[in-house]
Parts: sequence; structure tokens; C-alpha cells
Amino acid sequence: MSSEQLNLVVVLGSVREGRFGPVVANWFVEQARRHGLFTVDLVDLADLDLPLALPPVSPALQPDLPRPAGMAELTRRLGAADAVVVVTPDYNRSFPASLKAAIDWHYTEWRAKPIGFVGYSGGSGGLLAIEQLRQVFNELQAHTVRDYVSFPRYYELFAADGTLHAPQAPEGAAKTMLDQLLWWASVLHDARRDRPYVAS
Repeated sequence: MSSEQLNLVVVLGSVREGRFGPVVANWFVEQARRHGLFTVDLVDLADLDLPLALPPVSPALQPDLPRPAGMAELTRRLGAADAVVVVTPDYNRSFPASLKAAIDWHYTEWRAKPIGFVGYSGGSGGLLAIEQLRQVFNELQAHTVRDYVSFPRYYELFAADGTLHAPQAPEGAAKTMLDQLLWWASVLHDARRDRPYVAS
């Protein structure tokens, strides 16, 4: 790997009105920038046109779907990622439909890349959503790192200005996850360059 920084894409998965997601995502983006070894690109799915209905599957089962023109920028940014962090709430023991749509519209953009998670919710801290997302990304030939960041009862943890009342443990968890992402992103970046991934 050269001295060029790796590209980390942070995907904010919630799109509903009144969402708390931007507070959590902005906090994590600041942690990633302080880490200092990634360029950081925040993708907010609320800014994008994400149809829930996918096009018909062709007989050839081609992995790259014909996408709406308005999705081109999202596809480009995901394709440029060396690592991805998904910021997700837990809705009814799962993750938002908007996030599933963004995932399902893409395939090769996730392949052979490391994925990390930042979860938040009232009870589980997003862990129920994260566990399901691990299964989804495994199917897409991505690698999910072990550690994560979780905010149970997030509404008690953040101040009105978006800072944490007790930042030490979440900041430590973020650094641990970012260190894992850096290792995997470095290895997989070079592997994709030297031996392009081909699913068997």
C-alpha cells in the first residue's frame, strides 16, 4: 500500500423525518478524521433517490443492475471506497428499508471490502440491526469487522450540541473499529489491485 490514504465511506442509513442519525454520523465522521489514516466521505441516503423496487433479474443473473441515472453518484462513491461504515438505527429488530435498498442496488461495489458498523437505538444500541447486516454483507462477499460502536438509549448519551456526555468509551470503541478497518482495508486494497476478486 502506498502512502496515499485509504477512502472510508460512511453511510447514514436512516431517512425518516426527525431522525437522530445525523448526530451519530457526524460524531463518527469526526472520530474517523481524528484517526487520521482515512479520507472520509459521508453518504446520507436521505439525499438520494433510492427506489425500493429492483429491475427484473436477467437470465444471465448479471450482478450489476441497470440503475436510475440519479444513483450514479452513489455508485461511484461506493465503488471508490476502500472501507465502509454503516450508521444504522434499529427499527423493530432490524435495519431501515432505505439501507437495504442501497445495498441491494449494488453488488461489486461491496465485494472484498471491509465493513464496520455504528448502531443506535433505545434498547439494543442497534445490535439487532447490525447482526442482520452482517449476514447481508457476507452474502455480498464483503468482510465485516468484529468490533463496532453502539449507543443504547442514545437520547441520554448525547448533549444538544451533538457531543457525548461521557465520550471516553465510545471514542475508544471507534478507534478499535477504525484500526481493524485500516488493517483489512490495506490488505484488501492491495489484493483487489494485484489479483482482482472473482466469485466462484
